[in-house]
Amino acid sequence: MPMRNRKRVFYNSHGDAALYAMIRAAAGEDVELMTLERDDDGERKSKLAEADAVIVAATRLSEELVAAAPRLAFVHHQGVGYHDTVAWQALAKRQIPLALTPGGTAESVAEQTIMFILAVLRMLPYADSELRQGRFHVNAIRPITRDLSGRTVGILGLGRIGKAVARRLKPFDVKVIYRDILAMPPALEAELGVAPVSLDELLTRSEILTLHVPVTPATRKFINAETLKRLRGGAYLINTCRGGVLDEDALVAALQQGHLAGAALDVFDPEPPPANHPLYRFRNVVLTPHISAGTRDAFIAKMAFVFANLERFWRGEPVENLVELPGA
Repeated sequence: MPMRNRKRVFYNSHGDAALYAMIRAAAGEDVELMTLERDDDGERKSKLAEADAVIVAATRLSEELVAAAPRLAFVHHQGVGYHDTVAWQALAKRQIPLALTPGGTAESVAEQTIMFILAVLRMLPYADSELRQGRFHVNAIRPITRDLSGRTVGILGLGRIGKAVARRLKPFDVKVIYRDILAMPPALEAELGVAPVSLDELLTRSEILTLHVPVTPATRKFINAETLKRLRGGAYLINTCRGGVLDEDALVAALQQGHLAGAALDVFDPEPPPANHPLYRFRNVVLTPHISAGTRDAFIAKMAFVFANLERFWRGEPVENLVELPGA
């Protein structure tokens, strides 16, 4: 295909050569992939001016960036959490389709959630860091570390990821309760080994509470000083969904007061968090830089789907995982 006829796809987040190589491998020869040399909005706008499609990851495709893309015909999110990463109202106004990539996300995020639960119960990062500095705490953390077996785990949001977490919890001999805005079929609840409860029960009964909801006006800072106060004393909080769901100042206060036994966060608001974030001071807090869906395996699977979906769009065929945008 001649160069002038190649579709131009812009990757909105800044990455390194290894990341871009994986995307180019999935894109194939019929696509011209445009990437960023710097994490700079000026460069973004310059590339967007020529883009036929955009792939969105963690960096937000804002109203201003959408306006800078006159040729834009399609936006593909490489994950599922588009509410806070895509100016979807601007897309709807221009009738630009938006598609999601659920494949790979649920599995990777669920695995990280299980890892987080085990790591925070055992204070793994602290034990590892101390050992590397010559401090062998063979007994010092024994009085405060916990087993997962026998605990009650609460899941807030039983969507694709929440279900994947529930499935991976089954071998650990735990009781799993959940709260979701949708009622689940009893057969599915039995398959997953989960029981529906009210929000109040979820908070008061959960020894470990894991969050799996999108950021919407209804969920923004849903976990705040009030809900944390209602959370069972000595509980652990896990957040691998979105930073905006959690009031980080309230979490810091709950940890300082000893109301929570620990927390594990992969997401923050804003991202990246500031260099002096108070959460860095806690030995019972586990932190990672928004990588729960970011394994090599998941990324390769996501990019293969994204470019196959784009090909379907350009051929005029039905596209998978389209978002129904209001007014579009």
